[in-house]
Amino acid sequence: MIAFNDSAASSPSGHLRFPSGQILITPNAMSQLTPSEVLNALKCHLTGDWGDCCPEDRQANDQALESGGRVFSVYHSEDQHKFWIITEAGHTLTTVLMPEDY
Repeated sequence: MIAFNDSAASSPSGHLRFPSGQILITPNAMSQLTPSEVLNALKCHLTGDWGDCCPEDRQANDQALESGGRVFSVYHSEDQHKFWIITEAGHTLTTVLMPEDY
């Protein structure tokens, strides 16, 4: 996995709703996604755009923002590869991964 550090307090399009903590990307996700797809999805995730997740996961994410729980988002690359971004409870670690990496 590749690690990045969270150094931004806000994104150009709005304020981050929660911290990412350390950011990891699996080798599989890195090989299938472009850097711009990853960065755009991370910006969406951290500003509260949960992508294509189901209504139940959206509600759980909104609750997790108040409780510090786990946050889960679903996105698709330009090639229609589904990928996930998961921020663990406590918001100290965020991982970009393909569903088969889970």
